[in-house]
Amino acid sequence: MIETGTETGRHFLNLSDAGHDAVAAMLADAVARKAARATFAKGRVDDDAPLAGRVLALVFEKNSTRTRVSFDMAMRQLGGSALILDAGTTQLGRGETIADTARVLSRMVDAIMLRTDDHAKVEELAHYASVPVINGLTDLSHPCQIMADLLTVIEQGKPLEGLEVAWLGDGNNVLNSIVEAAGLMKFNVRIGVPEGYDCDAGFVARAQAAGAKITVHRDAVQAVAGADVVVTDTWISMGQAHAEAKLAAMAPFQVNEALMAHAKGDALFLHCLPAHRNEEVTDAVIDGPRSVVWDEAENRIHAQKSVLRWAFGQI
Repeated sequence: MIETGTETGRHFLNLSDAGHDAVAAMLADAVARKAARATFAKGRVDDDAPLAGRVLALVFEKNSTRTRVSFDMAMRQLGGSALILDAGTTQLGRGETIADTARVLSRMVDAIMLRTDDHAKVEELAHYASVPVINGLTDLSHPCQIMADLLTVIEQGKPLEGLEVAWLGDGNNVLNSIVEAAGLMKFNVRIGVPEGYDCDAGFVARAQAAGAKITVHRDAVQAVAGADVVVTDTWISMGQAHAEAKLAAMAPFQVNEALMAHAKGDALFLHCLPAHRNEEVTDAVIDGPRSVVWDEAENRIHAQKSVLRWAFGQI
């Protein structure tokens, strides 16, 4: 267990590091801040510039589009700045330890975001850093993505408490964080997943203990029936092997128009992107009237602005 606080703020490695009240406060802040700058140019700084003078180091051990751009733009809009560091072009990629990297960066920047594979890396970084550390993605969880997802659902007028969310496909890091959010924000998750690809049991147990109803279905229709929100993700994540067998197992869980017909008539479709079109989701769904994936992508900026403000103790 790592400490969640630092000399200058708080770590955001999983949603539970913040808890229900803080997540709710961050979402409310994101809604308000997004509305306040609705007419602004994208690069204009928010009127209050709450992170003026602050610098965020963005450290990437995995490729990125949305995480890279959204955190950079979030810091710009908050009045701060970002340094983008790829592991392959830094000493981290040449054998410098995570602990030493944490100590050095803590002397040079005000916060660190890490996008990596093993969750133990971001935990180690947080343990040795004296500035806030934010999980930009690990193989275990993706809390920043789920903050954007929750913001998108709220914008569409759907209250989180009692929400019925259907997940189709791999039991991956995104699903783990959705299940974690369900326990915190009191909604339910129906997981449609083939045997052998289940969600992390620890996340499920904690969410159920918190009162969320988490059910596993081996049939896609059963998972989607009556859902308010339908979510999927790519079936083969970066660096995963055994693609052919996995694709065959996942095929019955493709989100298509026939499957969406079993959800509620006003059900939303979410996907964290990038999408493998006509694999886990068809063009007709991702480009269809129920899809809010482009709002969801943009909301990475707005949600992460509030995560950053929380990490710096402003929320």
